[in-house]
Amino acid sequence: MRLFLLNGEQLSELAQLPQDLPASGYLWVGLSREEFSLRSLELQLALQRWCGAPLVDLHVSDLLNAQLPSHFDYTSWYDLMIFRRLATMPGTETPDEEAPVSAAVIERSLQAIDTSPVGFAVFDRVLLSVHPGDCQVRDFFANRLGQMHEGRDLRGSNRLPASPAELMLRMLNHMVDSYLDLRRLLTRQLTGLQRQLFDPHSNFREWPALLTARDTLHRLEDICEDQRSAVQEWLDALAEWPPENDARAERERELLRVRSRDVLEHVERVLSHVRRLESSAESAVQMHFSALGHRTNNIMRTLTVLTAIFLPLNLITGIFGMNFDTLPLIHKATGFWIAVGVMCGVGLGLGLFFWRKRYLSSQS
Repeated sequence: MRLFLLNGEQLSELAQLPQDLPASGYLWVGLSREEFSLRSLELQLALQRWCGAPLVDLHVSDLLNAQLPSHFDYTSWYDLMIFRRLATMPGTETPDEEAPVSAAVIERSLQAIDTSPVGFAVFDRVLLSVHPGDCQVRDFFANRLGQMHEGRDLRGSNRLPASPAELMLRMLNHMVDSYLDLRRLLTRQLTGLQRQLFDPHSNFREWPALLTARDTLHRLEDICEDQRSAVQEWLDALAEWPPENDARAERERELLRVRSRDVLEHVERVLSHVRRLESSAESAVQMHFSALGHRTNNIMRTLTVLTAIFLPLNLITGIFGMNFDTLPLIHKATGFWIAVGVMCGVGLGLGLFFWRKRYLSSQS
């Protein structure tokens, strides 16, 4: 468990839970789901001292549930946000952009996206975040807040989050952007897969991997839709907060609205990209079968033309093969060569005719 006190532009990490809240600023308590399960009673008592109300038992169960979809809920004392992250699993190698593309590589890339939920309980002056055991969001923001406090953060503003809600929104934005970093790689891989499907010399047999990748994209689409609904509900709840008389507090409220809409926009971008990948995978399969049908049609057209060429030749040989004495040319020494010449002329004439009609051409 990591505990931070943010007071204006001051940041300090505490060793243990304080007895009371400081006179100003707010606390961020970040811990893993296992730690929250073991120390839930201690945290509930601390929240009772700090905020006058602990977490509702149902929300405690939600924070402990590792399979819960993204959703938003609220009480009179705090807001609860469950947000499924889209992050690469620790220890997973990022596929090389120059490596050969295959359906198995795409499947591994999609399966490496971890969608474990992260829970946030947002009080007026306390932010409680419950992460998976291998979640890097907590440590990333702990380090980044330290850099911002020291003025060493080169990614943008060095202003520390002014409220627990703003800190939560920054974490949500980071979790969404972590998936956006993979979009170019996944797009390149699916494009390479389409080239393999359209290659007439390729013997593509990785259909189970491709179907698994498509099912994973369906699952990502459902997760993104839940994320969008949760952020939209947070925006609706934010609009119902009572107005502030202080101009500074009203500016901070407006900043929360801006950040919330920014998170929603990023979720929309992820959802749009996932749908494009899903549509691209579906189109690749459909176009592959269309290409197979086109190749089959070309083969059948060539065989039909050859049959049409040899049909008159079979008719000529059948006529001269009949057992009659009065057939023309049958008793002449040059009859055989005349028949062969007629057959060659008919064959070449029909071949030239079909070639001019482009029935034998590689282009339709």
